[in-house]
Amino acid sequence: MSCGKPHETDCSEVLDHLYEYLDREMPDSDCLKFKEHFDECAPCLEKYGLEQEVKKLVKRCCGHDDVPTDLRSKVMGRIELIRAGEHVAEQTGSPAEEESPSSSPRRNLA
Repeated sequence: MSCGKPHETDCSEVLDHLYEYLDREMPDSDCLKFKEHFDECAPCLEKYGLEQEVKKLVKRCCGHDDVPTDLRSKVMGRIELIRAGEHVAEQTGSPAEEESPSSSPRRNLA
């Protein structure tokens, strides 16, 4: 997207990094460039405002649910496996749990 006007920072660059700007995950010098761009470019400012409102809405509606640490670890582990190109099999328990004598229904009567 471009508004058709020349800017020091191109509209496409600003929109490609909009969430980094919204989340304050970029250097201060880049933030300043983006702020200057929004001050002079109404279409990008409108897109910024819309995305900012969406983030506020999501935070208000979903931001108060805490994710259990073990669930987060499992999800992140699977994401890493997928990124590495490995097959992720659905498991109900860890191999150690499945082979554990204590999990067996048989009792040691000796």
